[in-house]
Amino acid sequence: MGENSWVVEINDDVNRLSDITRDEEKAWQSHSIYKLPACVTDLVSDRKESVYKPRAISFGPYHYGESNLRPMEAHKKRALLHFIKRSRKPLEHYRRELSGVVKELKDAYDSLEDKWQQDSEAFLKLMIRDGCFMLEVLRASSTDLTKNGYASNDPIFSKHGMTYMLPYIKRDMLMLENQLPMLLLRKLHGVYKQDAETSGVSVDSSEKSIELSEESVDMLILKFYSHSHSSAKLDKCLHILDAYRTILLWKDHDTQTQESTPHRKVENNNGDILSARELEESGIRIKKSQSTSLTDIQFDCKWGILCNRGILKLPPICMDDVSETMYLNLIAFERFHAGAGSQVTNYIYLMDKLVDNAKDVNILQSHEILHNALGSDKALAQLINSLSKDVVLDRDSSLNKESMGLGICYSCHCSFCSHHCSGIIRCPPILPGRKKRHSSKEAFISQVRRIAFASTGCHLWCSRNKKIFQKLSILPST
Repeated sequence: MGENSWVVEINDDVNRLSDITRDEEKAWQSHSIYKLPACVTDLVSDRKESVYKPRAISFGPYHYGESNLRPMEAHKKRALLHFIKRSRKPLEHYRRELSGVVKELKDAYDSLEDKWQQDSEAFLKLMIRDGCFMLEVLRASSTDLTKNGYASNDPIFSKHGMTYMLPYIKRDMLMLENQLPMLLLRKLHGVYKQDAETSGVSVDSSEKSIELSEESVDMLILKFYSHSHSSAKLDKCLHILDAYRTILLWKDHDTQTQESTPHRKVENNNGDILSARELEESGIRIKKSQSTSLTDIQFDCKWGILCNRGILKLPPICMDDVSETMYLNLIAFERFHAGAGSQVTNYIYLMDKLVDNAKDVNILQSHEILHNALGSDKALAQLINSLSKDVVLDRDSSLNKESMGLGICYSCHCSFCSHHCSGIIRCPPILPGRKKRHSSKEAFISQVRRIAFASTGCHLWCSRNKKIFQKLSILPST
C-alpha cells in the first residue's frame, strides 16, 4: 500500500482540484513582493554587485539580518523613536492597528520563511520599524527634520545625510525583493494623522512644529521622486516600486490620447523595427512626445508623393546610474505579477531595437529623447542593450501595433523609391545590413512578408496616382 500512496494522494487532489485551484488563485492574487529565481538573477551575474539585492538597507523580511545591511538597523530604531514621539501616540496604537491586517501583510510576500509565518509578533516588529523608517525617509526629502528632533549631524536625516546617503536608500527602495506593502505605509500613516486628542497622550507645546495636517502617502511619494505629476493616482499601488511604475506611465489629462482600438494579433514581428539611424535614413522622422509617459509612443505614416512622411514620437527619458536597477526591477515585477501589465517591458524592448550603437544614442539625444547622465554614448548604448536580455514584446500590446506600422511604412517607402525613383533619390535597400538576430529561415520569412506589404501598398498607391505618373513620364500612356 505504501508503494501506491502517491497514487492515492494524486487521485485525492484530482477530486478536489477545483478547491485547490481556487485557493491557489486567491494566494497568488495576494502576492506582490517576489523572491526572484536564479533564472532572472543569473542574467546579470556579470555585474560586480547585483541589481536585485539591496546594498545599503533592507526593507522587509527577504534581506533582513544580512551582514552588510546590519549597520542600518540602529538608524531604523532611531527613526522609530522620533516617529512615535512626534506622532504623540504610544507604540501600542500602531501595533493594534497592524494586528488586524497581519495576514494580509504576510500574504504580500510570495516566499515568506517559516520563522516569519509562525512568529507574528516578530513580523509586526519588523514591519513597524521598517515602515516608520521608510515614512521618515519619504518625509525628510521635503522637510527639514533637524528642526523636529533630529541632530544637525544625523547620519541619515540631516542635510548632509540626505545628500550622501539618500541616493543609496532611494535605489534600494526600488528593488522588488526589498519592498514593503503599501497597506503597511497607509496604516502607519493613518494612525500618525489621527487627532492627538483621541490618543490620550498629553501634547507638549514644543512638539507642535510639525503640522497636524500631514500630507498623504501618495503626495509624500510624488515629492520624494521629484515628479511633476501631482495628479497621479497611486491609490491602487501595491508598494513603492509599483507606485514609481505608475508615475512613469502616468499621462496628464491634457496629454491623454484615446485608447487604441483592439487590433489583430501579429505573428512573429521580430526584425521589423529598425534602429534610429536606419529610420532616419529611410525618411522616417523622430520627434519628442508631449508627455514623459513611457506609453506615449506614437507612429503616424502620412503617405505623400514620396511616401516618406512617417513620424515616430517617443517620450524623453534620463538614463543615469540608477536606471539599470530601476528598469530591471520594474521588468521583473511585470514578469511575475499577473495583471500588472507589460508597458515598461515593451518600452525597453523598443529602445533596444532603436539603439544598436553610439550613433543611435546620438540621434536620440539630438531629438531630446535620451538624456545621457552616464557618460559616453557607447556606454549608454551598451546599457540599453543589456536591459533587454530575455525580454519579449507582448503580442497584444499597443506598441506591437506601432512597430508593425514602422515595418510597413519603411518597406513601402523603400520599395517605391527603389523601383520608381532610381537615380533620383538614394534609399537604403529593403533589408539594410544589421547585426544578425534571427535564423536564415526567419529572415527569409520576414523579407517575404515585407516585400508583400511593399508590393501591395505600392500597387494601390500607383493606381491612385496613375495620371500623375503619366504626366511625369514615369508610366507609359495607355
